[in-house]
Amino acid sequence: MTISQLEYIVAVDTHRHFATAADSCHVTQPTLSMQIQKLEDELGILVFDRSKQPVVPTEAGQAVLAQAREVLRAARRIPEIVSESKNDFQGELKIGIIPTLAPYLLPYFIGEFIDKYPAVSVQIQELVTEQIIERLRNGLIDVGLVVTPLAENGITEVTLFKEPFVVYAADSHPLSRKQDVDLDDLQTAGLWLLTEGHCFRNQVMNICGADRKANGSALRYETGSLETLIKLIDKQDGFTLLPYLATFDMDETRRARTRPFTAPQPVREVSLVMHRSFLKRKLINALKQEILDHLPKQLLEESAGEQVVSVSQKDAR
Repeated sequence: MTISQLEYIVAVDTHRHFATAADSCHVTQPTLSMQIQKLEDELGILVFDRSKQPVVPTEAGQAVLAQAREVLRAARRIPEIVSESKNDFQGELKIGIIPTLAPYLLPYFIGEFIDKYPAVSVQIQELVTEQIIERLRNGLIDVGLVVTPLAENGITEVTLFKEPFVVYAADSHPLSRKQDVDLDDLQTAGLWLLTEGHCFRNQVMNICGADRKANGSALRYETGSLETLIKLIDKQDGFTLLPYLATFDMDETRRARTRPFTAPQPVREVSLVMHRSFLKRKLINALKQEILDHLPKQLLEESAGEQVVSVSQKDAR
């Protein structure tokens, strides 16, 4: 068997379509199909069940594919070792980041990172946590920025910081009349939530009560945007929880609608996540350092020694 053949079966497994896989490998579909057939003949098994659409791996094929991904990661590590020995920062860095972090965290470090490492091509994808984990496993991204702990087999987590939650309440809501908010105060009507699938929704429900429903009005609105929730609260009523970083660029009117929690404040743990046999280690370490160097001091001071409120990936599903 050859490295190319392993790349071909992994591409088919990733895309579940022979033509798309061939395009991603920059070969013709007949070439890809022929090489996969040769590999299957050599192994004496079928890697894929071609009778199903989309194509799926057989039970034996799943084990072969898992090992193929490990072999390819090890092979790709060799040129990286050489590059690292030369202190050479170049190549691609594919980052996945959850939507409730992207607009608030990226502006603090990404410009400086690009300026510092101009030979690195950075690709950023905004994805929910489940998509980030899947793409890490399939080698489609190099690193993720998510909220942990995830407790996912084969995934390495490196904690960066802890970010407090704050309450954002409409001027007419009872919570706006409080200087700070206790967890018991959240047992009130009017809670706005992100749509299902966002880990931030799960974290908010963990804090407010797992059996809580959305605002309770006749309006049912599903969104993946915290900014949309903020605007709804500005014009309608109710409250939601926000990550602390989301308050930094608020004008005075909106900032006046935020309320801190009484101690110990609930916080979320933000981490870099990689596959256990991750590549581009030097680049990822450089990314980590750049993030830590540019975090606002207020964030680090606010979250020191506070209670972690998080959600496992199983809960997020």
